[in-house]
Amino acid sequence: MKQRLLSILGICVFACILGSASLHAAAIGPAELSAQSKKCVECHKQENTSLYQQWGDSKHYRGNVGCFECHSADPSDADAFKHYGATISVIVSPKDCGRCHEKEVEEFIGSHHAQAGRILGSLDNVLAEVVEGNHGMVTEAFPEGVSAAAVNGCWQCHGSEVKVLPSGKLDPATWPNTGIGRINPDGSRGSCAACHSRHEFSVAQARFPDTCGKCHMGPDHPQIEIYNESKHGIAFRANIDEMNLDSEKWIPGEDYSAAPTCATCHMSATKNQPVTHDIGMRISWNNRPVMSVRPEVSDAKMNLPGANVPWQTRRQNMKDVCISCHTTGWVDNWYEQYDGLIDLYNNKFAKPGKALYAAAKPLLRPVKFGNKLDFIWFELWHHEGRRARHGASMMGPDYTHWHGTYEIAKHFYVKMIPELEHLIDAGLNSSKPEKVEAAKKLQETLDEVLSDNNHKWFKGEMDPEEAAARKKAAAEFKARYK
Repeated sequence: MKQRLLSILGICVFACILGSASLHAAAIGPAELSAQSKKCVECHKQENTSLYQQWGDSKHYRGNVGCFECHSADPSDADAFKHYGATISVIVSPKDCGRCHEKEVEEFIGSHHAQAGRILGSLDNVLAEVVEGNHGMVTEAFPEGVSAAAVNGCWQCHGSEVKVLPSGKLDPATWPNTGIGRINPDGSRGSCAACHSRHEFSVAQARFPDTCGKCHMGPDHPQIEIYNESKHGIAFRANIDEMNLDSEKWIPGEDYSAAPTCATCHMSATKNQPVTHDIGMRISWNNRPVMSVRPEVSDAKMNLPGANVPWQTRRQNMKDVCISCHTTGWVDNWYEQYDGLIDLYNNKFAKPGKALYAAAKPLLRPVKFGNKLDFIWFELWHHEGRRARHGASMMGPDYTHWHGTYEIAKHFYVKMIPELEHLIDAGLNSSKPEKVEAAKKLQETLDEVLSDNNHKWFKGEMDPEEAAARKKAAAEFKARYK
């Protein structure tokens, strides 16, 4: 861990309480910039003018917190090196930020954001490393090669494991990287700069939705697209000049009321709650897995402190945000709608789909993503299933339906089931007894699924009463709009 000189430790006390945008903020910090940082500035304002200007617009500048206060290192640090007489490191890790921002870092470390680097060993990364990639990118830390698809894709959001070379330099496959779950040379996880971009560390930028959209976008987690579609996103763009984004406390109902951003709902203060850097503390469903689960369940699997915070508490935290603009009845009814969609997805598609995929495994080539069914099922839950659930969670109707439940249903019935039937036919005609037996079991599972009330329509066996009710409703609709 980096050791800061005793002469600058007083800055930590200052930075923890640094809050005023006043130009006189330095009055409660060091009287002037340290000699070490002055020396840094003399060079960098000539060599890196934009970097110098960004720092000049920051609260760090106004508090006399300079280059050396953040980048100084102990000679024993893995990434330390000598630079014009000073021992520094390029990476400023959460451990370093935590010397002054202790509470924020503690919350962040307990969040799913800090665990995002687990992607490196996940099924998703198999796609980037094997299916999409190769070993063509050869570096000193990866003499056998690494996939450029993973380096430039997955790792830039989820974070790389930064490798320090014998020379002290950072391996180019792992740096530059501001992935939010980055594994740093000092053993810490995360990158504060993922949201608080160097070297201005603008709070307004961190609150801007596009900051989150750098990673939360695309086919499997299109939160920024959903937000832009929602009434919240529409209101934000229409009233951006009224958002007061650089306000210090930034409490809805006091400092702004035009629209919420991602930060408003998931992190920022309310009249009753302080700012939190654990983005899971207001989420009552984890919609990442095959089936949605309560967040304390997933936190327990990762040994995170959130395992002790029930979903009911988290939902109340979010409702506290919502009632800044909405009535209690409105909020309660919206949650009824959201829970209904989760129940629909889990029970109609995720649970039976998971059972069917498991039953089909003995009939598949034993290679991940080596089968058509692998891709069909993966996209059903990982792409379409997430889109539907996230769409409902953020009030994006088009993503909930056309990009979500419609795509799920279409591919469940016209892709997954036909592929299962193909596997059954091949298995029954196999010369291997174990394949024949597996095909019979898969057929039993498929018959059971399609006999469920959720799927009877597919076999033309809709309940007569339901069919009659639908016919009556259609007639009433036509009469109403005749």
